[in-house]
Amino acid sequence: MASYRSVIGAVAGVLSCLTMVAAPAQAAEDFPNKPVTIVVPFPPGGATDVIARLVADKVSPAWGQPIVVRNQPGAGTTVAAEQISRTDPDGYTLYMTTASHTIGANLYKNLKYDAVKDFTPISLSATIPLVLLTAPNVPVTDLSSLLEFARKSPDGITMASSGNGTPGHLTGETFKALEKLNLIHVPYRGDTPMLTDLLGGQVQMAFVTLSAALPYLQDGRLKPIALAHGSRIDAIKDVPTMEELGYKDFRYATWFGLLGPAGIDEATKQTIYKYVNDAVASEDLTERFINMGAQVNNSSPQEFEDFIKDEIESWGDAVRLSGASVD
Repeated sequence: MASYRSVIGAVAGVLSCLTMVAAPAQAAEDFPNKPVTIVVPFPPGGATDVIARLVADKVSPAWGQPIVVRNQPGAGTTVAAEQISRTDPDGYTLYMTTASHTIGANLYKNLKYDAVKDFTPISLSATIPLVLLTAPNVPVTDLSSLLEFARKSPDGITMASSGNGTPGHLTGETFKALEKLNLIHVPYRGDTPMLTDLLGGQVQMAFVTLSAALPYLQDGRLKPIALAHGSRIDAIKDVPTMEELGYKDFRYATWFGLLGPAGIDEATKQTIYKYVNDAVASEDLTERFINMGAQVNNSSPQEFEDFIKDEIESWGDAVRLSGASVD
């Protein structure tokens, strides 16, 4: 017959196991019970920052907790991504990032994190195509005249981007490789300073996220040349696509999705996803995204994980074609 002490010990062991199993569910049920931070790997004012703040402003009242958006630019998003990969996976620090996350997996040789294994996908909110723009002082009107201008410029022309390893950088490098142009890459720390110099004529062309470029296209201060998308966009319906101009499968877009560090428990992950999904699906937020030139995705965590893996492979092809490298 088992001793009193052994029975008590066994019961205590069972209760301990039950407590450990119940803990994540209880944590998810209480989540969030303090402020949440969303890290954005770009300066304020760009499309990623805008989307993160729109989502935060919508979710925060539903949670009854503040959501702080913290901008942490640097090294094509890899500085923020590395920090997130080492963060406690309790759901209180999240990461709103872009296609730069999947580009970086191919572009950087010495990353200190794995773009898939070290993160928990929450949801892909939206995708926005890139548009080829020129500065107002560049004497071109369409793609044909831009190519002619670039080839006749003895020192080449400058191609701006929002940073090394960003979609605009890599798309420009791919275009450069396809056309064998002398394009001098000028990286900036985000869309805002890049667009400021493009408006002022300090740089001559760029592939820019449509949402960031749209105000300057609508008031005529920048010249749209072509859209890197499969079909025209209503917001700039007179601008042809690169495919229309003979560039088969020249489709490049940035995307905006929410991740967390690897190890967020399933219940907490699903709680975050539910509220983000509801926010993005709301009529006013959907309308805001569409007005930015975005396609609303609002994918599940599993769909987003599959998307990330596909994107890594797709951008890998672009990196190899362009020969682009950062380190």
